[in-house]
Amino acid sequence: MEKRALLAIALTFIVLFLYQYFFIKPEPRQVQEKERVEKKEEPAPVKPVELPVPKRISPEEKEIRVETELYSAVFTTRGGTLKYYEIKKYKDKEGKNVVLLKEPGMKPPLGIGSKDDLELSDVNFAVIGRDIRLDKYYKRSDSLIFEYADSGVSVRRTYAFYNDSYRVEIKDEVSGIPDYWITIGTDFGIHNKKDTWTHIGPVLLKESDRIEFNAKKLTEARSYKEGLKWIAQEDKYFFASLVSLTSMEEARVWKQKDSPVIAFRSKPGINSFILYAGPKEYERLKALKVGLEHIVDFGFFSVIALPLFWILKVFYKFLGNYGWAIVLLTLIIRIPFIPLVNKSQKAMKKMHELQPRMAEVKEKYKKDPQRMQREMMELYKKHKVNPLGGCLPILLQIPVFFALYKILLIAIELRGAPFMLWIKDLSAPDTLLGHIPEWFPLIGGFAVGPLPILMGITMVIQQKMTPTSMDPTQNKIMMLMPIIFTFLFLNFASGLVLYWLMNNVFSIAQQLYANKKLAKKAS
Repeated sequence: MEKRALLAIALTFIVLFLYQYFFIKPEPRQVQEKERVEKKEEPAPVKPVELPVPKRISPEEKEIRVETELYSAVFTTRGGTLKYYEIKKYKDKEGKNVVLLKEPGMKPPLGIGSKDDLELSDVNFAVIGRDIRLDKYYKRSDSLIFEYADSGVSVRRTYAFYNDSYRVEIKDEVSGIPDYWITIGTDFGIHNKKDTWTHIGPVLLKESDRIEFNAKKLTEARSYKEGLKWIAQEDKYFFASLVSLTSMEEARVWKQKDSPVIAFRSKPGINSFILYAGPKEYERLKALKVGLEHIVDFGFFSVIALPLFWILKVFYKFLGNYGWAIVLLTLIIRIPFIPLVNKSQKAMKKMHELQPRMAEVKEKYKKDPQRMQREMMELYKKHKVNPLGGCLPILLQIPVFFALYKILLIAIELRGAPFMLWIKDLSAPDTLLGHIPEWFPLIGGFAVGPLPILMGITMVIQQKMTPTSMDPTQNKIMMLMPIIFTFLFLNFASGLVLYWLMNNVFSIAQQLYANKKLAKKAS
């Protein structure tokens, strides 16, 4: 059974690896992008919204700058929309502020329109207000008002800004159009389309269901109604979203040329929103109490990932280093498993001692599988051995591993977090020794560093120390597992490799203690 358990784990990782290789297009230096299919709801296709050419275009455009401690933004009178947006607390690889909107694109963020022959993204608004600079000492909040009126159409948009929050409150007072559309735009909120294996593009929250959209597979528009909470564009660490504070009739997603668009539809009148554009900081989002914390997707094992994430941050507050926080978390995670692992080690020891008897039974009844099975069960019963005892602790750790994998993959707190020595970013692979040549099959371009190699060495030591009931041939095959795991882990986040390495180190220490105790009893 221990062989089956180890094979199950190996196959799990191999499936994960093969999925990433065959279904995710590799980028230079093996920064890969994992595109996930849309989840849960599959509504009937609908026609995309085609908003007409604007009634009039005015060359008179004025820009208004908004500066807070968290972000810099440029708004424009052209459509009363957003033109530029950068955040100040996070840097790109060149050490510059992360930019979430460089230019408006085909669909400017926060553009208003109607399907009945009117789009207001290109008409010129009047503005009440001037450049805004907020800080915690003199001015903590301020507002801008944009107004437009022509041919019976009237729009008054109010933005409210706060120095200590990415939250921007929007109130649209609209009349003279049959319906009201507002979009988050095409690229707003996406810092880098090629820096992640996670979802990039449109996403919405319907009730408590997070629904993602694969841009490549978005061949027809999709419509959602009832229970609509927010729409967003996201990448691995950042996003921009519109949270509806008034009831929306529809959320629609479609593709314009090669860019996916997501928008809300409602009735004219007063419609209120929260615009949030910034990092996926879970606690900050949760504090808003509007459901934006669901943008941080810990996946299937979120019930495990969330408490682990909380504990990891608590450890970080005390230690000031996420690497040491991972080491301590690894030790804490092992504590509940200690009694189970002790029983497992005893079971494996007994199975090892029974191996000659088991080999005799297999040889004696090799032509009668049913009889062989009965005799083996009698042997287990007589010597009080549970054949499943050796694999249970290993299987129970798989959900913990994948929960931690997800945390280290998407948590912005780990972005650029150093550990020690050469490990400068726990969210990135260990690249100290460079990369495997691109021409190499399957793993070409993968990072190479000491951390995964050390992990593989500890797996070898662990296997040598652990009693086994496998025959010599099977044993030799299982000795390949450390090699397979080492290659699989080469391109994983350093924090995840660190967790597995320390887990192996603590397992070795526990095995040493168990072996010493069992040897003492035997003497």
